[in-house]
Amino acid sequence: MNPVLTIPDFAPVLPEIILAAGALVLVLFGAIRGERSGEGMNIIALALLAVAFVAVLMLPSTRVETMSGSFVVDGFAKFMKALTLIASAGGVILSMDYMRREGIYRFEYPILIVLSTIGMMMVISANDLIALYLGLELLSLSSYVIAAFDRDNVRSTEAGLKYFVLGALSSGMLLYGASLVYGFTGNVSFPAIAGILQGQVGVGAIVGIVFVAAGIAFKISAVPFHMWTPDVYEGSPTPVTAFFAAAPKMAGMAMATRVFIDAFPNIVGQWQQIIVFISIASMALGSFAAIGQRNIKRLMAYSSIGNVGYALIGLATGTVEGVQGVVVYMAIYLAMTLGAFAVILSMRRGNVMYENVEDLSGLARTHPVLAFCLAMMMFSLAGIPPLAGFFAKFAVFNAAINANLVALAIIGVVTSVVGAYYYLRIVKVMYFDEPAAAYDAQPVGVKLVLGLSSIFVVLFGIVPAPLVAAAGAAARSLF
Repeated sequence: MNPVLTIPDFAPVLPEIILAAGALVLVLFGAIRGERSGEGMNIIALALLAVAFVAVLMLPSTRVETMSGSFVVDGFAKFMKALTLIASAGGVILSMDYMRREGIYRFEYPILIVLSTIGMMMVISANDLIALYLGLELLSLSSYVIAAFDRDNVRSTEAGLKYFVLGALSSGMLLYGASLVYGFTGNVSFPAIAGILQGQVGVGAIVGIVFVAAGIAFKISAVPFHMWTPDVYEGSPTPVTAFFAAAPKMAGMAMATRVFIDAFPNIVGQWQQIIVFISIASMALGSFAAIGQRNIKRLMAYSSIGNVGYALIGLATGTVEGVQGVVVYMAIYLAMTLGAFAVILSMRRGNVMYENVEDLSGLARTHPVLAFCLAMMMFSLAGIPPLAGFFAKFAVFNAAINANLVALAIIGVVTSVVGAYYYLRIVKVMYFDEPAAAYDAQPVGVKLVLGLSSIFVVLFGIVPAPLVAAAGAAARSLF
């Protein structure tokens, strides 16, 4: 009897299809127009991301599986895809003026951002190990190229090479772990793996989970697989660094949450120890290692490592409340990060970009609005109320306490206090040091991103209910 050929339902994959078709159009347009394509490529890429965003909002919030069960859409996927698309759009907007003024604009850049975004969205909706790996590689390969996009800059080339070598190693670890999980369960599908791994689990499966966790930890730059982050962030062009700090973090945390909650829900005790260790190590290193940094991009790299540690507190609980905390934390982290990098991209005099903390000296007197916005971002990253960052940390700490992970929450509070030092040092430099020469006027795109980020960071403390409710619905869809 011949098997019946069934055509999969393509509706849940519509946002990815839109981006993939659009990427082909961009390649054709860029190949025909070449360097004359100018800002047209960026505008088309932004339009594609906007259309995909609308398509994501139209997806059903109830769980829908397609592609033989390898692709899933639910409330959690919708929310995290929306954040990822916003982050990617922010990366394109912040790059417009910078790439042109630095003389490194190539029409391939927005295409690579779109391709990377497709990979991120695949990772968020992956419902088996093979789909997860395919999405991750599409994301990674695009990222390696844009890290080294400034071809004539030794630091950028070095950043791309380091990212590629270490990324290949992490992909191998993830793939090895996935093969062990498959070998000991006989399945690659997350629901099937969850049905088999219950109660006492063999050593082989645990080793597989450890390797999968190691591969995921690299992608979200969590300790001890963070070694690439400071060098890649410092060496990459600044808009690329902003993109790395925002978009892949959304997809990476979504991937980690789906893998552990969907594939291993019945053995929380086994993987919880791994997540707790990674979380504590990331918070500690992110807080202490950033203290001595003078380059603001390296400082933001260690800040992102620390913030991943805080978000992992929510995942470590394995509860609905914890996952809700992760979603809220990542949404707020996105706004704070894009806002901070918008200010960093404003540090220009003529043809020279400045990257050191000391270059912000006296910014409050030369650019008071810019200094105020960056101060808000720093206070928020430090977790000082009533700004959004305080509520982000409160959400994950409260979830940890309710899950009896009190020690983890206490460590999180202590490292937050330590981390506040280097955030507040930036505020001190801006408001109390002698001013340097004024920077050039900010481009429209940078002002737009900074303005929207600042409004969100302030308004969330006043009206938190809509985001918290949406995050709660997204978290419940996983359980």
